[in-house]
Amino acid sequence: MVGIELYHASKFGNGAKVAEELRRVMDARGHQMNVHHIDGAKPREMPRADLYIFGSPTRFGRPIGSMRRFIKKVSLPPGTKYAIFATHADAVPDKKTGKMPTEEELNRLRKTIPNLDEVLKGKGLVKVADEVFNVSADAMKGQLKEGWQGKAEEFATSILSSG
Repeated sequence: MVGIELYHASKFGNGAKVAEELRRVMDARGHQMNVHHIDGAKPREMPRADLYIFGSPTRFGRPIGSMRRFIKKVSLPPGTKYAIFATHADAVPDKKTGKMPTEEELNRLRKTIPNLDEVLKGKGLVKVADEVFNVSADAMKGQLKEGWQGKAEEFATSILSSG
C-alpha cells in the first residue's frame, strides 16, 4: 500500500474532478490517498507520505500563481517522490491565420509541468510521472475532454509502476 497526498489548485473544478477520480482509482487499487486544495494547506507542514501529487490549472501557459507560490514553499526531504498533472485549454486556431498549432508549438507554450518540475527538482525531489488533462476551449470554464477518466487510470498506473 502506497500513502499518497494530493494537492491541487483547481479554479473551475476540473482539477478537483481529476483529483477525486485519482483518489477513487487509487482506493480501488488498495492505496490510501488524501486530497487537499492548496487554499487550506500548509506547504511547510505536509503530512508524511510515500508520494505527493500536485495538480494545477494553466493560465497563460503557466501554473496559476497560487500553485507557484505553494510549490516554492513546499518543504519535503530530498528524494521524496512526486507526480504532477496540469489542466490545459484545448488548442484553438490562430486568430489571424486560422491555423491550428502543432503539438510542438503547444508544448513550447505550455509550461505548467516544466515550471513546477524546475522548482521541485531544485529541492531534490524525484518525479515519477506527469499528465496533461485537456479542457474544452469553448468557454472560460470549459469541461474536461471526453476520455479524461481513462487518462486518470493511465496516470495512476504510471505513478504506481514507477517503483
